[in-house]
Amino acid sequence: MTMEGNTVKWMGSTKGVLLLMMLSFVAAVSLTLMIFHVNDQNQDIKYLQHHHHQEQLNNRVFGNFKETAELGNEFGYISKAFGWVKNIIFDGFLGGRDLPYDSRINSGQNHEEFDFDRRVISPNLSSCHDSYAVPGEMMVNCCPPRPESEEHVIDFVLPPPSTLRVRRPAHLVDDEYIAKLKKAVKIMKSLPYTDPRNWMRQANMHCLYCTGSYNQKYSNSIEVDIHKTWYFFPWHRMMIYFHEKIIGSLIGDEDFALPFWQWDAPEGMSMPSMYWEGALVDTERNPLHISPNSIGDLNYQMTESNLSREELVSSNLAFMYNQMVSGATTSELFMGCPFKVGEAGECLGRGTIEAAPHNTMHSWVGKHANRYNENMGVFYSAARDPTFYAHHANIDRLWEVWRKMANYKKDIVDPDWLNAYFYFHNEKSQLVRVSIHQILNITDMGYRYQDVDLPWLNAKPKPSMSPKIARNRLKMNMKNFSTRADQKLSNVLQLVTEKSSCFEPTGRTLHTNVRVRVYRPRKSRTKQEIEAEEEVLVVYGIDVKKDMYVKFDVYVNVVFSGSERTSDINLGPESREFAGTYVSLQHGVRKIMNEGDTMIKRKRKTNFNLGISELLKDLEADEDDSILVTLVPRNGSGVNTTVDGVRIDYLPRYTQ
Repeated sequence: MTMEGNTVKWMGSTKGVLLLMMLSFVAAVSLTLMIFHVNDQNQDIKYLQHHHHQEQLNNRVFGNFKETAELGNEFGYISKAFGWVKNIIFDGFLGGRDLPYDSRINSGQNHEEFDFDRRVISPNLSSCHDSYAVPGEMMVNCCPPRPESEEHVIDFVLPPPSTLRVRRPAHLVDDEYIAKLKKAVKIMKSLPYTDPRNWMRQANMHCLYCTGSYNQKYSNSIEVDIHKTWYFFPWHRMMIYFHEKIIGSLIGDEDFALPFWQWDAPEGMSMPSMYWEGALVDTERNPLHISPNSIGDLNYQMTESNLSREELVSSNLAFMYNQMVSGATTSELFMGCPFKVGEAGECLGRGTIEAAPHNTMHSWVGKHANRYNENMGVFYSAARDPTFYAHHANIDRLWEVWRKMANYKKDIVDPDWLNAYFYFHNEKSQLVRVSIHQILNITDMGYRYQDVDLPWLNAKPKPSMSPKIARNRLKMNMKNFSTRADQKLSNVLQLVTEKSSCFEPTGRTLHTNVRVRVYRPRKSRTKQEIEAEEEVLVVYGIDVKKDMYVKFDVYVNVVFSGSERTSDINLGPESREFAGTYVSLQHGVRKIMNEGDTMIKRKRKTNFNLGISELLKDLEADEDDSILVTLVPRNGSGVNTTVDGVRIDYLPRYTQ
């Protein structure tokens, strides 16, 4: 072989040796890279730095190295350290070849950022859709006058430490405070619509994110909706935070804090009188409820309850106990279902507080004479009413109360949730991008809530009758409905021969009471198992055929006082048999897709989860093979609603 040939052979061999050396180098520093990876990922979950549980969460992140590394692999996270070595190998040694990625979407980002960014929910700001309440009649234009995609975006930065703004109960604020709030609202209403601080622009922020006006980023067919999912609490916290900062800026008071409508305590259950006059008035309210004598019904059914003041207060407190304590023992039960990127990640499942009292108080305030119960009674217009912000401040406060009751051990730790981000305008009219992990510590955000009593903590519901007597009566009822002919005649009792309670493929219409025996997969659980997992009653495949208000209550082992077919079952939340209520408000709009967008027709069904471990124990049914579940539609709202079935699942109580 010639000298030239020998040189080529030597060079080829050398390149092979160098490749082997480089691969050996990569293997040698793998552990180091993983450590850097953990450090990088830790930056993406900043909320782990919460003051109350820093040591616990540090142990979780760094104490299980393998789990953390696997988490990074699962979510496609590429650390800065890995990216650095990857660039050396592929760009420097292999002549610019890169790691594979999805080249079908060109986001303008580098590959590392894109791979991570496409894993989290965020809106496509250039995809805003016009919406109509009724085609050809009333158009609802939630979109800003100038596409937000054309605006310069800045990243949210927590404010410097200062005196905390204190949010106080609306029924306790003084005249000076009320005057400031009225002044701010009056200024906001006078600003041009081109100013994002304008009152209607602020209201339309809610419309944008609750009607699906924006598509998800990297999608031309799947929208962003912050209701019925685990984004409900953090998105609304962001919204009222920026609204509060704008108010303070307009009146020159940086310490100004929004009030909260404390409808979970007897003294705050009426609509606060500050909203009855001046700039805080909204003419689109139910006139029956604008009175100090009118008590907000947290389990409102679009009709007046006919309860005395004392009875309604008692019912409200028991209802709050169920929604905050016994029915909210896991993050998914309280926060709502995990909603992730793409069609496969869609979910529709409200948390306890969102279903009620959030939805019920919206409908209690809205004006029934309006077609869609505007303003508060329908999502697209709800934020036009000044009570919206006090209502949601209380929702935000209850989220914080729930977190503290669990010592923050039930906080969501999923990076897909922590790193989801949305856009709001700040007090300087700048468009700000803010992620969920940035807003989990309200102290760092610069505000707190005035300490108030929680009377519902001592309002645990009681069985309406002796569980032993109820058990005997239920057995007699089952005998009376034991034949197929009787079942067909009553159309209310689903007797099953197998351990399932499925109404598919057609579902069961809720035009009347529906009662079903549901078998329990694990009737005997140890104390440790009960502590670790919540038993959950799941009403699944709820399909609302029209955009309409729907409400039905769920009972366990309830004994009818009369006909099973026609009984209204007037037992309320103060009775332990009451497991919870499903409430769906109208959106009042239909989406109009942008030209070229793809409308994917898919079933949008909802699941309704109810924690029942404590309920079963109180009803002395925690050792039974099965339970009797009754669905009771309210106010005729079930005629266009079907349910696919009822089952029992188990959810972990703690995330940490």
